[in-house]
Amino acid sequence: MNKLKLKKVRFTRKRLRVKNKLKTDKTKLRLCISRSNKNFFAQIIDDLKGHTLVSMSTLSKDFPEMKNKGNIEAAKVLGKIIAEKAVAQDIKSVVFDRNGFLYHGKIKAFADSARENGLEF
Repeated sequence: MNKLKLKKVRFTRKRLRVKNKLKTDKTKLRLCISRSNKNFFAQIIDDLKGHTLVSMSTLSKDFPEMKNKGNIEAAKVLGKIIAEKAVAQDIKSVVFDRNGFLYHGKIKAFADSARENGLEF
């Protein structure tokens, strides 16, 4: 197997391990994140109904203009905005779905910012 295929297999295993832990509590809403090298995406999902309640990304029109939208500073701003939108809709408690990404760097900055602005997970 080549290195790229092994990397995808490892990432998929991490992702499924995180998803299986989240399946135990379907009553809470899920804060799901995804990222690319240039952008960051977050949404709050109700798994029982299959609806997205709040979504935001660095590509949204509501997101402030920044030079680099894929760095830690952009992740902090996105965490603040999505937490404010969630609190406005009376969403306080969620389960954090890091989607296979390590809890480090951008992901940690996003989570800390969301917690500071009213979300509990």
